[in-house]
Amino acid sequence: MGMTMRIAKLALLASLSAVGLASGSAFAADMRMPAKAPMVAPPPPAVSWTGCYLEGDGGYGLWNIDHSGENTAGATVTTETTSGGRGWFAGGGGGCDYQFGPGTGFWSNWVVGAFADAHWMDLHKNFQGSFGPFVGEEKETSAWAVGGRIGYLVTPNVFTYWNGGYTQTRFDGINFASSFGGPTLATIGSHTYSGWFIGGGTEIALSGLFGMPLPAGLFWRSEYRYSSFNSANLPITLVPSGALFGFENTRPFVQTITTALVWRFGWLGR
Repeated sequence: MGMTMRIAKLALLASLSAVGLASGSAFAADMRMPAKAPMVAPPPPAVSWTGCYLEGDGGYGLWNIDHSGENTAGATVTTETTSGGRGWFAGGGGGCDYQFGPGTGFWSNWVVGAFADAHWMDLHKNFQGSFGPFVGEEKETSAWAVGGRIGYLVTPNVFTYWNGGYTQTRFDGINFASSFGGPTLATIGSHTYSGWFIGGGTEIALSGLFGMPLPAGLFWRSEYRYSSFNSANLPITLVPSGALFGFENTRPFVQTITTALVWRFGWLGR
């Protein structure tokens, strides 16, 4: 009887063990592997306007020249009048900018920079001489400028700015003839004027604008500029003798509207 009880107990323990193992296997089979966390892309680099650029541009300009006649002794003998010219120009330049960036509080959206540019111009018109009915064509042929600018980022990819600096421009000589036609009677030589300029404009990133698939470093700039130049006393010589007749006291003012394509090196904006 004792032996039979022991055998029965062992059989019961074996049955319970088998049931436990089967249940554990079923539970393990029903377990799901933990979901793998999705890979998080690193944040895009912060937009920064710090860097350098090159640009090609073109536009329309106009000049006005205030002028009066002086005799050979330098005394003004005519009232001041104004002549004006119009035309097109093209050129290019380059520069570098610095954005104050995050952590600078009020200044975080401000950008400062320096630049230089040069233009080949065809701004021309008849120039009415101060001494009597004499007229000749005057043409502005080139200009260059160097200066600085400061501006504010309206959005990370839209920059509005003001600029100013030093400039020079070249005007061709004038061959004067009678207003009624005929040969050249007097001439004024070409002259380079120096002065200053102020202006302003807007620069916009073209990449992604209206869904256009354009390079990330390509920008479009629009700018207005006003230039004021120092006056000059230009000698008037007679033809064919070459004798000094008098002086034309001139002072030019030039206004330009420019549109440009700008390429920024290493642009990382989005």
